[in-house]
Amino acid sequence: MKNQISRFPLQRSGFEKFWGLDPDVTFLNHGSFGACPMPVLEAQQRLRQQMEREPLRFFGREFEELLDAARSELAEFIGADASELVFVPNATTGVNAVLRSLKFTSDDELLTTDHEYNACRNVLDFVANETGARVVVAKVPFPMDSPEQEIAAVMEKVSSKTRLALLDHITSQTGLIFPIQRLVSQLAELGIDTLIDGAHAPGMLSLNLREIGATYYTGNCHKWLCAPKGAAFLYVRRDRQSQIRPTTISHGANSPRTDRTRFQLEFDWMGTDDPTAYLCVPEAIKFMGSLLEGGWSELMARNRAMALAARQILCEALGETPPCPDETIGAMAVVPLPDAAPNPGKTPLIPPLQDALFKEFGIEVPVIPWPAAPKQLIRISAQIYNTQAQYEYLAFALAQLYSARSQTELFLFL
Repeated sequence: MKNQISRFPLQRSGFEKFWGLDPDVTFLNHGSFGACPMPVLEAQQRLRQQMEREPLRFFGREFEELLDAARSELAEFIGADASELVFVPNATTGVNAVLRSLKFTSDDELLTTDHEYNACRNVLDFVANETGARVVVAKVPFPMDSPEQEIAAVMEKVSSKTRLALLDHITSQTGLIFPIQRLVSQLAELGIDTLIDGAHAPGMLSLNLREIGATYYTGNCHKWLCAPKGAAFLYVRRDRQSQIRPTTISHGANSPRTDRTRFQLEFDWMGTDDPTAYLCVPEAIKFMGSLLEGGWSELMARNRAMALAARQILCEALGETPPCPDETIGAMAVVPLPDAAPNPGKTPLIPPLQDALFKEFGIEVPVIPWPAAPKQLIRISAQIYNTQAQYEYLAFALAQLYSARSQTELFLFL
């Protein structure tokens, strides 16, 4: 691996010094789990020390004030009212809380798309199986020519029975930004509630939840916001809060307090846990916004420009056409790869091509079966610690692998 890297010296961004990422790995997969900067992790460690120094004081006297302050800063960042937000460990938990709280019947249809994140689609299927509701899947074309195709695909599947739409703001497999505000508006006009899975949106896009107008919205803070792992939020419109319960029922269910809403009483305390990831969200917002003179706006624009440039580098190397318009891309982009060769009966956790890129070239980047194996995509992420040279190195590595070995030997599908 190191021999390959030495043949292709990589220019550094200068920002990698703030992350503890392995310097021997070309990390192009920020989108999967994020990567938390060391100054934010240091802030988390200070909070942990505060918690362990006197646990009762921390949880009994200090925690609520710290949590409310973090919630207020997050609310300002994403354009929401603090009273409509609670923290959850991840967006999948937020989707679970909403879908498993609502009551459906066999007369109801639950609308989603074929780009929906697998974990959240599983929740939708689970709830449908429990209640008799029917899951309706809109097929959004990919490659695609226009965001209008996203809207048309969803709206064509609406019926008089559609009760709720579960939609990604940014898709995980294909990296598409959905025109979510327009979709929410059109669905609302028909009386259809919306649950938006915004796992990738905070920190990649400039958010204003008031303007988006969704009934429910959940997003991760550990990805593009760069908070520690285990920090996410759930937004619930005020008129729906009484219906939504956390997946863990705890003390808040029968609390006699009247100074806080039942919604926040239940979600804010679901049992003893380490809440420091939530409390570090303001530090992440502050730190990431301080890296460039133009703050968050410049950071998001820089990451998007880098993702588009990286996509072009890969498309040229692979002889591919960009599979979707620039306007549908944020800080992630995918490029189609040659089909993998069939390998019946084997389902490795890591696709062989992804494994080869890591083991032979030290590149961490996901290879995604789409829409199903043997078709496959490669998905790159762009964060401020990345450089154009790293994507050129990825193009070089792909060329080396494709020329050195036959697909049958190497690129077996899942």
